[in-house]
Amino acid sequence: MKNMGNMMKQMQKMQKQMAEAQEKLKEKTVEATVGGGMVTVIASGDKRILEVKVSEDVVDPDDIEMLQDLIVAATNEALKQVDELVEQDMGKFTKGLNIPGMF
Repeated sequence: MKNMGNMMKQMQKMQKQMAEAQEKLKEKTVEATVGGGMVTVIASGDKRILEVKVSEDVVDPDDIEMLQDLIVAATNEALKQVDELVEQDMGKFTKGLNIPGMF
């Protein structure tokens, strides 16, 4: 029974550390640039798009599709980087555990 109590304390401690790590992720940002610097997307560690920068050179009224494609590509790259950041920061809590739905 004592082991169960210790395990519960460890789980509560890990839960608190995970919550703190998730809060810190909100403060971190990633930046993805595509098209040789034509479009840049900045996202937070909690997958919010904070900023989209578009170079004037890429704004062509006759080719809106290219601009749209670049924005989608930069956004997807930024979100991929956030996933990697989350795995790096939160993965240490789930290493060796096989818990469905966890990072």
